[in-house]
Amino acid sequence: MSTHFELQPGAGELQGLAEQYWAKAGEKEKELEVAAYDAGASIRKGEYTLANLEAIVRWKSERVVHYLIANSGEKIRQALRVAASPSASVQEAVGALTALHGVDLPIASAIMAAIFPEKYAVLDFRTLEALGHARHDVDFYADYVSFCGRLAAGGMVQAQDELPGPTPLHTLERALWEWTRKRSDEGRS
Repeated sequence: MSTHFELQPGAGELQGLAEQYWAKAGEKEKELEVAAYDAGASIRKGEYTLANLEAIVRWKSERVVHYLIANSGEKIRQALRVAASPSASVQEAVGALTALHGVDLPIASAIMAAIFPEKYAVLDFRTLEALGHARHDVDFYADYVSFCGRLAAGGMVQAQDELPGPTPLHTLERALWEWTRKRSDEGRS
């Protein structure tokens, strides 16, 4: 059974929302995102290290970074090896990552997005709200990635080549996140 997603913002709004997202991001947020995507590129090249994993986790949730040290170097290497395998399914990659102490589904999705930004999107409550949903399990994540991939492939947004994760999929993710943040901010006004 496939999960139903419904794009809440208008398709014509998405590119502008993604641009607003980056413009509103603070310097630290931007630095963390750049470091995460650099670490993802290093992992793709076979550098399965705690330092690379930490850079990505810090970007998604700095408060859980300290849990990573409970994992052995070998356990981290093995999990990242599986996650970085182009032939691994969403379930295999996420399963390997969530076996690590301190890594839940949203963190695993951020790791996958940093490693393969053309293939995976970060599972975040804001982007889910922009798609009319809020459930979080691995099958749901696989459906989410597939749906977002189809939207990005549809040409609604263009890659933001000068930004980290320069893919249409990550541009879409920024747009969905910004749409939800704007709605939240307008609700407080």
